[in-house]
Amino acid sequence: MFTGFQSLLVHTMARLDSRRLFKSFTSLNFQSIRASSTTTKPTTSLVRNQSSVSTLLDDDMVALDNTGLSQFELDSARPYSDVPGPKPYPLFGNTWRLLPYIGQYQISNLADVSAQLYQEYGKIVRLGGLVGRPDLLFVYDADEIEKVYRQEGPTPFRPSMPCLVHYKSVVRKEFFGRLAGVVGVHGEPWREFRTKVQKPILQLRTVKKYIEPIENVTDYFIQRMNEMKDENSEMPADFDNEIHKWSLECIGRVALDVRLGCLNPDLSNNSEPQKIIDAAKYALRNVAILELKLPFWRYIPSTLWRNYVSNMDYFIEICMKYIDSAMERLKTKTNLNEHDMSLVERILLNEPDPKTAYVLALDLILVGIDTISMAVCSMLYQLATRPEEQEKLHQELIRIMPDSSEPLTAAKLDQMVYLKAFIKEVFRKYSTVIGNGRTLQNDMVICGYRIPKGIQLVFPTIVTGNMPEYVTDPETFYPERWIKHSSPSQCPAHSHEIHPFASLPYGHGARMCLGRRFADLEMQILLSKLIRSYRLEFNHKPLEYKVTFMYAPDGDLKFKMTPRS
Repeated sequence: MFTGFQSLLVHTMARLDSRRLFKSFTSLNFQSIRASSTTTKPTTSLVRNQSSVSTLLDDDMVALDNTGLSQFELDSARPYSDVPGPKPYPLFGNTWRLLPYIGQYQISNLADVSAQLYQEYGKIVRLGGLVGRPDLLFVYDADEIEKVYRQEGPTPFRPSMPCLVHYKSVVRKEFFGRLAGVVGVHGEPWREFRTKVQKPILQLRTVKKYIEPIENVTDYFIQRMNEMKDENSEMPADFDNEIHKWSLECIGRVALDVRLGCLNPDLSNNSEPQKIIDAAKYALRNVAILELKLPFWRYIPSTLWRNYVSNMDYFIEICMKYIDSAMERLKTKTNLNEHDMSLVERILLNEPDPKTAYVLALDLILVGIDTISMAVCSMLYQLATRPEEQEKLHQELIRIMPDSSEPLTAAKLDQMVYLKAFIKEVFRKYSTVIGNGRTLQNDMVICGYRIPKGIQLVFPTIVTGNMPEYVTDPETFYPERWIKHSSPSQCPAHSHEIHPFASLPYGHGARMCLGRRFADLEMQILLSKLIRSYRLEFNHKPLEYKVTFMYAPDGDLKFKMTPRS
């Protein structure tokens, strides 16, 4: 069994990173898993310059391949077959470990499974023998994760949601065509589509124009929160669904310039907005089951797969009604005001094919609803159960917004450094996305092993963000670690350092989350407006975090909401 990190000490790597020093590895205390690891490894300091190391190679070095590795390094690495991990059984491989009843790993506990694999096998773990898919290679070394990201090309392959890939490229190929969006799409089609849409979505100047419409939706949502309180001033048991309604209403307003009516107090469970929410949740929350637990749909159309396809068809049918309606309104619009334009309108200004706008809107609705909602659930739960941090945030908001009735501005949001640090710290300790991934496009040496092209890498940020060799005192919830100061002496947290690749909730590089700026903006507006005027409490049994599609508190979010004087 592999218990330690083994490094390939060749003179090329010594020249590339002479700063590597051996240090002892302290045990990882990760939530409920308390076993200690005895791994030792050479590592860089926790916080390093993120720019790539540049150096001259010796004249006698052999030619490098397109990953920056010499043939000598590739040949000297240990074979892939030596990578440690759970041993596959004949016929069933390792798939049985994820099956209902007999499996040892539970989909809802994938965060703990990721930590368990690290505890048992070390910094690199191979989970092979999975029905219908390549091996999964878990990498828990932030330096190696950085190396992979630094060497990827312009079209990184992210192994996300093969079932959605199949749906878009095969089942509904006539609808999506060649440019099927950014979710579940790879290679040149992904690059071409992203190039068409990324400017209005990622340009900070454009994103800030949506502060007012998101604030309007949020003000009404907070009003609805007051109306839905019970006699104990607590939210209803299904409050997470109310957050999903707020999220969808924000997406509709930003993407389509329309109010969908999600926050209507009389909205029925059979309403179209609720059906959109239910369909999006079903599509995303069954991905892990289809891919890991019941992957046999690739060979025999299972009931779950047929339901998945029917659900996606229904999701597209409902969403297209609203998108079509938005498109018709655009045709009659005589004056396009820069401040009132939806994302769809901005894309259509420079994109002659309206299909691009249709597909983007579908992707934003499909992925945006559940991801943002579950992140907000986590943020609110952490605020409600951490009164000291909530009070610090409240004091910051009083200073920036002495009059709570005044509208938010970009300048005010820019001053909310503790709020942004709090969000980052929640993402570090309870990362909504438990891991990122890549499919190798070339052979590569990782942790001293030669990893062949085609292997799917998993970077469990939920684990690396809680490892003491990458994060100072990781067990402590400390938002101040993210706040920059002009000099270390000004900052009592200057020793609270973090490796820049240990916690990456939005990923890194060309395939970073396309909607991250809007996700941050929506969370900042909701939290600032709510905590400025109200105190949140959670007076019930502590909730455990579990994985649905995202990693979030599992249970009734019956927050107590009290107006502040």
